[in-house]
Amino acid sequence: MIERANNPSNTRLLVASNNGGKIREIRALLNNADVVCPDDLNLQLEVEETGSTFVANAALKARAFASETGLIALADDSGLQVDALDGAPGVLSARYGGTGLDDVGRYRLLLERMKDFPDPQQRSARFCCTLFVAATDGRTCQAEGTCEGRIAHAPSGQHGFGYDPIFFLPEHDCTMAELAAQQKNALSHRAKALKAVYSALQQTFPELAL
Repeated sequence: MIERANNPSNTRLLVASNNGGKIREIRALLNNADVVCPDDLNLQLEVEETGSTFVANAALKARAFASETGLIALADDSGLQVDALDGAPGVLSARYGGTGLDDVGRYRLLLERMKDFPDPQQRSARFCCTLFVAATDGRTCQAEGTCEGRIAHAPSGQHGFGYDPIFFLPEHDCTMAELAAQQKNALSHRAKALKAVYSALQQTFPELAL
């Protein structure tokens, strides 16, 4: 967890996401009372993710939310890369299988497509996260993080969100969804990206006083 510093400034960092799971994790990791989300501002903004990479989509979201609010905006684009599926679902992780599927439908579809790859060594995968931070004056910074694992044969666990129930961590002998939030926040791809971007945040946006 990134420790919170005393922040007398009224400057706020906006988490540029409508995903409740991501917002909860980022807030917990930054541990900063001046972190706000769109709901706090009664803001409804959907950004079309037309980029072909995580960083392109994160940049689109951060710049759009910064422009809309005037705040420094931190956007996350992340997803699951499965080696046996040539890196899919990748940047399409949140839209895998089409718009009619929810989280459970998406990971069930992925499990179905992994049936031809029963051996553990065939099921290698990783969560990837790119964070992009933007201000309206053109300042930006970014960082990436990954978490290696493999695809389980069946879902397990009640925590987390997205593909967490089928992402198995061999060194912990459990899925990401079986970890408590504090454990996940110590090793996840998003945690690593936030830790990597933290120094750049301080240098690029000193007014945040993180």
